[in-house]
Amino acid sequence: MGWWQVNADTLAGSRFVISPLTETFASLKLLHAGAGRHPGEQEWLHARLPGYRAVLAADPVTALLVRAGLGRSWIADFLTPTPRDGESFEEGVARVRSADPSDARAHLRTSLAGPLPAALDRDDLPERAAALLEHVWETAVRPDWERRRRVLEADVVARTAQVSQGGWAAVLDSLRPGTRWLGESRFQVNLHEYPPREISGAELLFVPVTPKAGWVSWEERKQRAGPEGREGPGGPEGRGRYAVVYPCTGVLAGDRRRRAGSGSAALGALLGPGRASVLVLLARPLSTTQLVALTGQGLGSVGRHLRVLLDAGLVRRRRAGRSVLYSRTAAGDALAEAAGGGGAVRS
Repeated sequence: MGWWQVNADTLAGSRFVISPLTETFASLKLLHAGAGRHPGEQEWLHARLPGYRAVLAADPVTALLVRAGLGRSWIADFLTPTPRDGESFEEGVARVRSADPSDARAHLRTSLAGPLPAALDRDDLPERAAALLEHVWETAVRPDWERRRRVLEADVVARTAQVSQGGWAAVLDSLRPGTRWLGESRFQVNLHEYPPREISGAELLFVPVTPKAGWVSWEERKQRAGPEGREGPGGPEGRGRYAVVYPCTGVLAGDRRRRAGSGSAALGALLGPGRASVLVLLARPLSTTQLVALTGQGLGSVGRHLRVLLDAGLVRRRRAGRSVLYSRTAAGDALAEAAGGGGAVRS
């Protein structure tokens, strides 16, 4: 298994960061895979995949670059610059575009674990990668970025509350499959057999994305990144910036109000579509901020729905640090499940 040695000061100074470029690359990975893991991803792919495939069909070199860059066990480093706090998409993609062409080719050889195809022995690979990321951003991410951002922010709120309630171990154990706190200052970042890394004193970032994707990246004298959290060979030890990208607890794109509110027409008729959507979503504990992001309803509307559901004994609330989390009671579970809306938005 791959793990990082993290001292208490580094962990205490770590923080969550929202990155438009990282969200775009995660969306590119989903487009490349072409298969959604839940209805939200499937709906999003149905709308965007034809256009993405048409772009690659018209540009075989870029299509080959994507396949090589994602690799089988490693992401080409220049495609995934480690996020920076407050960085815009334009600033992030500029770092991809400014990558040294010789470095890009070397990164691709690593991701391929073999020789570089002759068609990729060229100097415009960073420009091609940046242009494709810009296309994915403009056509598939930017149109609903504000909603995505609210979902990501809601996840950060919930994770921060989890730190207050159960400490960092509880958060690290739940980021994604393969991450857990091992004790003795050791943080497991994946299930693969790679050498441990000493990162005490480095900047440690946690970066949520809405697709079901994850990887790690870092910047020292050399940057390393791996798909699905894979960490690989090489790179000098030292201090720098380390990031763990993980899937957030929300769902990707689609009309959440329609999907959550009409998981059962009967439930919507009984409670009203807005209130029904809140009840369905509370199959797991959520804060008011998360509910606003996931339903698309206003804060006042969500608050009114919660008061009615609380008074009816269908939901309960508890404090977790500075946040208040709501979840269904047994009566709420029974009502949602009887109406067929019990698991409509689980992710």
